Amino acid sequence: MSFMLIMINEQLTANPTMTQPASIQLLIEQYCQQFINELVALRRDFHQHPELSNREYRTSRIVATYLEQLGLSVTREVAHTGVVGLLHGSQPGPTIALRADMDALPVSENHSTLSFASHVKSEYEGKEVDVMHACGHDCHTAILLIVAKILSNLKEHWQGTIKFIFQPAEEGPPEGEEGGAELMIAEGVLNDPAPLAIFGLHVIAGMKSGHIGYRSGAAMASSDTLKITIKGNQTHGAMPWLGVDPIVVASQVILGLQTITSRQIDVTHEPAIVTIACIQGGIRDNIIPDQVKLLGTIRTFDEDMRVDIAKRVTETAKHIAMSAGAQAEVQIDRGYSVTVNDPQLTEKMVHSLEIAAGKEKVFIAPKLTGAEDFSKYQQYIPGLFFFLGITPEESSHGQAAPNHSPHFTVDESALPVGVKALCQLAIDALSLFGQK
Repeated sequence: MSFMLIMINEQLTANPTMTQPASIQLLIEQYCQQFINELVALRRDFHQHPELSNREYRTSRIVATYLEQLGLSVTREVAHTGVVGLLHGSQPGPTIALRADMDALPVSENHSTLSFASHVKSEYEGKEVDVMHACGHDCHTAILLIVAKILSNLKEHWQGTIKFIFQPAEEGPPEGEEGGAELMIAEGVLNDPAPLAIFGLHVIAGMKSGHIGYRSGAAMASSDTLKITIKGNQTHGAMPWLGVDPIVVASQVILGLQTITSRQIDVTHEPAIVTIACIQGGIRDNIIPDQVKLLGTIRTFDEDMRVDIAKRVTETAKHIAMSAGAQAEVQIDRGYSVTVNDPQLTEKMVHSLEIAAGKEKVFIAPKLTGAEDFSKYQQYIPGLFFFLGITPEESSHGQAAPNHSPHFTVDESALPVGVKALCQLAIDALSLFGQK
């Protein structure tokens, strides 16, 4: 933990929870109702014009222009296409940050019946692909813009500075490029002024519309990419004894890897996942190839387990291959870290979420094995990342198309809850950190 993070946590421990008077809550509610049509229009415009990671040119132009028109101090082209806006309250005070991601995915929405469905095509890994906001980042961007508008209208009611971070490439930068939260931080997004805390949300399918899920501590998993190359000795498929069959060895490696999570780690401490999702090898029915490639992902909720599992994966693959006279080359690329919501900050901010959504609609969410690069900010300052349900009550939640699906849909009536939540968190956090 960094020295800055330790100091902030000491301040959180010393200061009691404080929320703003009911008048502020009422004003936030009134502005949400006033701007709801604009919120939906912004979301639909972003949805209809999605852009891939590090290519969010149109989106970032709209965001920057919108913030400038509100009177914010705006910095463009942070981490390629990122936008950072500073909004000052009535008097000097602490700084907190709010973050939204802007990028879309290489997913087809050609069969959608939405009037604002995407028909955009772009290039991804050298291929032409359809592009869709299949993860809800269009919602995040629209929500944070309206938050900026409401808080700018209310700036006489709060003290300090709010830093609005509109981040590109949350889904990961293109091959060979840098991007996302890591590059935003490298380019100084957490400096000048330095925020004392950061907040973000993610819309999620399968959760009831307007409900908010949060979790203290580890909330989302780390994500590491696993690449294994099994090298054998090519031979005729009718005479396997004359070579070393990497396909059989690869099969044994896949089965062996499953024993890591089922037999070798303490799953009562934290869950973990090792998945092989791609097998590449062979070109004919009667030729045993000389190598097979395996691609997969490793998910953990604990840093020590993350390191331990990586070691076990490497040893398992190499030893199984060696036992068959083959070789295994293992490459594990560390991706996003565990998304860890600061326990003290989370405890003090739950009431803000309850004000926004209603106490009966706020609950402790289960761990999510998806990953988020919001985790990078949390390595430097306390952060709270929460989930906003966007599946209607009457829908079958078990059958709702998940995030990243081409059938992913959003109940837009839930979006104002996200606006209210971020507004309330911002004002309450500034009040909390502003206490002497």
